[in-house]
Amino acid sequence: MTRYFRLMLLGLVLSTAVAVASTTGAGHSIQFPRELNTYADPGSGGVWQIIKARAVAEPFNVVATVIFLLAVLHTFFAPKLQQWSHVVEGRHLARLKSRPIDVDRDNDGRPDEVSFAGQTLHFLGEVEAVFGIWALILAGAIAWAKGLGTAIHYLDDTVNFTEPMFVVVIMALASTRPVLKLAEKCMRAVASIGGGRPVAWWFSILTMAPLFGSFITEPAAMTIAALLLARQFYELKPGRNLMYATLGLLFVNISIGGTLTHFAAPPVLMVASAWNWNMTYMFTHFGWHAISGIVIANLGYFLMFRKQLLALEAKTADSDAKTEEKIPIWVTLVHVGFLGFTVWMAHHPVIFVGGFLFFLAFAQATAHHQKSVELRSPLLVGFFLAGLVIHGGLQGWWIQPVLGSLGEVALFAGATILTAFNDNALITYLATLVPGFTEQLKFAVVSGAVTGGGLTVIANAPNPAGQSILQRYFPNGISPLGLLLGALLPTLIVAASFMIL
Repeated sequence: MTRYFRLMLLGLVLSTAVAVASTTGAGHSIQFPRELNTYADPGSGGVWQIIKARAVAEPFNVVATVIFLLAVLHTFFAPKLQQWSHVVEGRHLARLKSRPIDVDRDNDGRPDEVSFAGQTLHFLGEVEAVFGIWALILAGAIAWAKGLGTAIHYLDDTVNFTEPMFVVVIMALASTRPVLKLAEKCMRAVASIGGGRPVAWWFSILTMAPLFGSFITEPAAMTIAALLLARQFYELKPGRNLMYATLGLLFVNISIGGTLTHFAAPPVLMVASAWNWNMTYMFTHFGWHAISGIVIANLGYFLMFRKQLLALEAKTADSDAKTEEKIPIWVTLVHVGFLGFTVWMAHHPVIFVGGFLFFLAFAQATAHHQKSVELRSPLLVGFFLAGLVIHGGLQGWWIQPVLGSLGEVALFAGATILTAFNDNALITYLATLVPGFTEQLKFAVVSGAVTGGGLTVIANAPNPAGQSILQRYFPNGISPLGLLLGALLPTLIVAASFMIL
C-alpha cells in the first residue's frame, strides 16, 4: 500500500509544481479541445464524412482517440500482465534465496531487494492504473503537438475532476464500519425472510443495494454492495461462472438503480439540469423500468444458477458475530450525516473534501467503534476515473455526430454499445450538445447509457470501486471478457425493460 501512496504523492507533487511554475504561460485564451460547434461539418455524406472532415480539420483528434483505444486494449491485457509479474517476482525470490541476506530492514527473513521488472509489470497490470498511465502519454502528446501551456491548460482548466474526488470520499465513507453495519442490518431484515441463507443474502444485496444508489449515490451503493457480497457470498467460494454472473449482475443493477432520482447517477446528473428533469420525472419515466429490470434480471440468474446458489447453504456460517461490540446509534447517525453532507455537496469539492477531513478527526476520536479508514481502494479508483475523464474529454469529436445521426431504437443501442468504451456519463453529457433532441430521443440515450453500464469496468463510474473490492476473489484478477459475458444477459433484460415494458 505504501508504494501506491508514494507513487500518487509523487505524481501530485510533480503535477502541482508544473502547474504553479507554468501559471503565467497557460493563458485563458487557449482553446483546447476545439469546440464542437466550430467544425465546418459537410452538409451531406453522413456520419463518416463528418468524422473524416473533423479529423482533417484537427488531426490531433485521431491521435487522442488512438491513445484512448490503446488504453482500452491495455485493460484487456491487464490480467495477463499480473500473471507475468508473479512469474518474474517468483524467479527473483528464488535467486535471492540462493544467496545470504545482506539487508533485511523489515525483519521478515527475506532480503529487501525487490524485482524492478516484476514491480513494473505489476503496476502495468493494475486496471486502476491503466488510464492514468495512458493519460501521461496523452499529456505528453498534447505538449509535443500543441505546447506545454496547452497541455497544462487542458488538465488544469478544462478537465473536471470533481467526480473522481467525490468517488474517493464517498467510497471511504461508505466502507466505514458503522455505515456498513447499518446497510447490513437493512439487508439482513430482507434476507431473514428467506431464512438468512446465502441465496437470500444474494437476492437482498443485488436488489436493495442498487435501489439505495438512488439516494446515497451509486458509488456508495456499489461500495456497500461489494463489501457485503464479499462477506456473504464470495467468501463461500462459488463456482467461476456464478462469480462472473453475480459481478455482471451487480454492475448492471447498480448502473440502472440510480435512476429513481435525478441526483445520484452520474449519467443522469449530466442531463438533469440541462433538460429540466426532476425526481418526479425520473421515477415516472425511468424508476419503474429500473425496478422491473433489476427484479427480472435477478430472477433470471437465480433460475440459471439455482442449484449452485442453494449448494452454498452447506458452506455458510453465521456472519453476525454475537460477540462483536455494538456501535452506539449516535456514532452511526454522525456517519450517515457525513454521508448525506457529501452527497448534498457533491458538486463542491472544496466543501466535501473539507468535510471529509472533519470526518477523519471524528473517526479518530471514536476509533474504538471504527475500523481503519480504507483509503487504498478509493485512491486507486479515483486515479482510474481521473485518467478516464482526461481521455474522455477528447472523444466528443466523433461521439457527438454518431449520437446525433441515430433514431430512437438505434440511439438506444448505440448509447448502450458506446458506453462499453466510454464512461456513460460522458455519453449523456455529449447528448446535451446535440440540438433538436425530442423527449423520446432523450429517454433513449439516457436509458441506453445506463443499460450498458455493466458491460465493462469503464462503462460506469462506480464499477472500478466494485472491481477493486472483489478482484481478490478472482484468480489472476477479473477478466474483461468474463465480466462482459456475465453482464450480457442482465443487459438484454434491462434493455427489454426500458424499450418494451
